[in-house]
Formats: sequence, structure tokens, C-alpha cells
Amino acid sequence: MNDNKPIRVICVDDHDLVRQGIRFSLLSVEDIELVGEARDGKKALQLCEDIKPDVVLMDMRISGEKDGIAITKTIRERFQKIQVLALSSFHDRELVEGAINAGAIGYLVKGGSIQDMHEAIRTAHAERPALAPEAMEALVQPRQPTPRLHEELTEREVEVLSLMVEGLSNAQIGEQLFLSIAAVKYHVSNILSKLGAANRTEAAALAREYKLL
Repeated sequence: MNDNKPIRVICVDDHDLVRQGIRFSLLSVEDIELVGEARDGKKALQLCEDIKPDVVLMDMRISGEKDGIAITKTIRERFQKIQVLALSSFHDRELVEGAINAGAIGYLVKGGSIQDMHEAIRTAHAERPALAPEAMEALVQPRQPTPRLHEELTEREVEVLSLMVEGLSNAQIGEQLFLSIAAVKYHVSNILSKLGAANRTEAAALAREYKLL
């Protein structure tokens, strides 16, 4: 590794604002250079082939034919010198383990500090694990038995939960299901209570983790 050369990074995320934020955050350091961006797995693999970056920042919930875990596995199989840093708003155990098992050398949680991201990129480039504290905590937590929550949810609550998982707002859910905002709020409140979730994000994570839908 030549210390005089910047670490070459590509960012893979289907949200323009996320990529823009990462792009600007990397302008503040001289030893890391953003050399490419992709919004889907196909483009990401093409960039890896054409540019041969040192590190890939990979969103785990990217949309498309393959999710972030599948793309990570493909990158590590085809380009063993490229390190992958998983990037996600979620840090449940199943997702963190899936990313690590696919070959990711680290796991970052969206919303963390810019400095932590810079340091994680440097650590990954040095071929050392770079796990955010939230990801490390998820891995050391004892496994919980799969709850039988799907038996408690009504048919309408399952419909609402499925749209929550897709990231829809209460207003958007109401439009999809022809419900008033008050009715949607009522169903969301019941779902959070039955799942023991503190918020919508946690409810969506539980739905994915325990395959409730």
C-alpha cells in the first residue's frame, strides 16, 4: 500500500441525498477520494470492474434485483482486493451477520459521525474490521426466540405493517389502503404495542428479522 495515494472509494446507495452527503463529507480529507457512485447493484459491479476501488460503501437496503448483502458477496467473490463497508440505517443481528458473512469487513450505521466514517474507511483499507458500536452490540446480544407475533396481528395491521416496511408515511399508507390518517395512526399504534417496538423503524426491523410478512 502506497501511503501517498488516497484511498479510492465508491459509494453504492439508491438515495441521492445519502450519496451527496457522503460525497461532500469526503471532500474534507486528503487521504480518501470518492471515485464513483452507484444507485444499484449492476452499476456497482461495473464500477468495481472498471475502476477497481479500494473500498466500497455498500447500502444494505438497496433496491433492485439484489440487496446489499448479495451484492457484497458478489464483489468479494470477484474482486478479493476490494474491501466492502456495509452501510445501513438498521443494525439488527440478522442484518449485521448477513453482511459480515457475505464478506463485508465492517458495518457502519447511517447517521454516525463523519469522522467515524473516515476512520472506518481507513481501517477497512488496512484490512482490519470496522464495526460501529451499534453493530458490535447487535452481534453480542443473545439470540431471542422467534416471536409468534404474526398470529396477533389483524389482517389490516399486516397490510399497514407491510407499507411501513416500505417506508411509507401515514398519509401515503392512508392513500394506499383508503383509510383516514386517524385510522392509520390507530393501526400503527396497535402494531407498535403488539411488536413491543419503540418506533416505526424498530417495527419494520422486527418485521424483517422475524419474517412476519
